[in-house]
Amino acid sequence: MTTEGFRPTHVVPQHGMPAWEEPDPARATVPLDPLLPVRLVERRGEWAQVLCSNGWSAWVDGRHLVAVPQDPPATGGPQDRTADPRPLLARAEQTLARYRAAVEERARGGLDGESFHGRTRGLRIGVVVDGENMWLYDGEQGRWVYGDGTRLSTCATDDEPRAATAQPGHAPTQVVTPDGP
Repeated sequence: MTTEGFRPTHVVPQHGMPAWEEPDPARATVPLDPLLPVRLVERRGEWAQVLCSNGWSAWVDGRHLVAVPQDPPATGGPQDRTADPRPLLARAEQTLARYRAAVEERARGGLDGESFHGRTRGLRIGVVVDGENMWLYDGEQGRWVYGDGTRLSTCATDDEPRAATAQPGHAPTQVVTPDGP
């Protein structure tokens, strides 16, 4: 069941996160699944109340939520390496099918917990579809991409920022610490 008009503002980090019934460390509840789309409802300092698509809400450490762009990025610029969304959609479908097969085998009693863990290790997808807007997690390249139905553009990555390479006519960025450059 999806809440009517649900539009995610954030995604749970890739390793999931603990959750609480109230902004109180003594009131722990079920943790949130990795890459779960959520909507931020309220902030109290570092605490964040989130609403899940099924209507369930919880309090989390808001510092760890990954923001989902509300205004889709423009896709009219330079083409990305994965401009065509179909291959990434196919990989997401294949990953989901592999996970579903492991769940079904476990439900039939054919897999114990350790075997299920081994079978699903490394599987990672994230998909948010909101009408014509779509966000996909590309596990091979470690990034979230936005799609408008025709092409994709990167909107977030797992990578740390990289040092910029100086281009002719441009000075490189200089990192300044309390001890100097």
